[in-house]
Amino acid sequence: MSSPLVSVVVPNYNYSRALPLCLQALLDQTYPNLEIIVVDDCSTDDSAAVAASFGVRVLRTTSNGGPAAARNLGARHATGEILFFVDSDVAAHPDAVANAVELLAADPAIGAVCGNYDPVPLIRDSLLEEYRCLQQSYWLIADEGRIATLYTALLAIPVTVFTEIGPFNPRLRETENADYGRRLAQHYEIWLSPRVRGVHDHDHDLGVLIRKVFLRTALHMPMFIRKPAFPGGITSGPRAWVSIAALLAVLGVALPVLLGPVLTVVPLAFLALCIAGDLPMYRFVAQLRPPLFLVYFVAMHFLLNLVIAVAALAGIVAWLGSGRFRTLYDRPELAR
Repeated sequence: MSSPLVSVVVPNYNYSRALPLCLQALLDQTYPNLEIIVVDDCSTDDSAAVAASFGVRVLRTTSNGGPAAARNLGARHATGEILFFVDSDVAAHPDAVANAVELLAADPAIGAVCGNYDPVPLIRDSLLEEYRCLQQSYWLIADEGRIATLYTALLAIPVTVFTEIGPFNPRLRETENADYGRRLAQHYEIWLSPRVRGVHDHDHDLGVLIRKVFLRTALHMPMFIRKPAFPGGITSGPRAWVSIAALLAVLGVALPVLLGPVLTVVPLAFLALCIAGDLPMYRFVAQLRPPLFLVYFVAMHFLLNLVIAVAALAGIVAWLGSGRFRTLYDRPELAR
């Protein structure tokens, strides 16, 4: 039986440092029938030259349009039967493509297969990356199975399905994956599989990480408000309560200052709830890292939960005050 051609599409913007590791991992895939397309989204570094040096096809966007626009351009030029999207800061395991193709072939009801990350960064040069990698890996482990969102860093989808559902919405630069997952899940199953794995080079700048988490959380709110059980949403389920507890712990600090030290118990109680809500994740980290790093991890995760809670409130305020924001996902205006 012949292996279907898989078109690997790598959207890239200024990731020349990680791109060689990403491309070498793709060239080392065990799957025999690949074409690799790098879509450079007007990078200001030497990403395009780096990609060309690997002998892969390189496309360039006419203007910086974000990952959705880059993926759409790559998909339009792909000639394979299956699209495999890989972010340029991810190095896929050697069997990632082969396993994704096998999973798609096993059940025609499956419209997409997403992958998870190893709990170590691709380039280990920052404590913040170590934190983010562990946190993301654990959250994705918790979500493994059938999901109703989409993780696009490692994503396999048949071309027939992609054509039916349509392209990513380029207007949603931060939440195009959630929008696409919502549309796709109305017609097909989406699976997050531990068999499709990679190693991710996460953000090492705290300001960049806070900005991303804030924007993505706030922009998820119109979808979350309509469907609170939205799987994979950054504020969904028990994770939302942990974030709320973090915010209440910070706000509660004012109580002992204003009303007396006996009320110190209030912020401490919310802090304890915040930590207790993520105890399984902290156990996961404790198995992989020394105790001192665990202290750092808990502190960083408290900060992240605080950012999520504030961003969710900002998203709710925007939803209440803006009809355009409420209908953010109603009129995709897709670029064909």
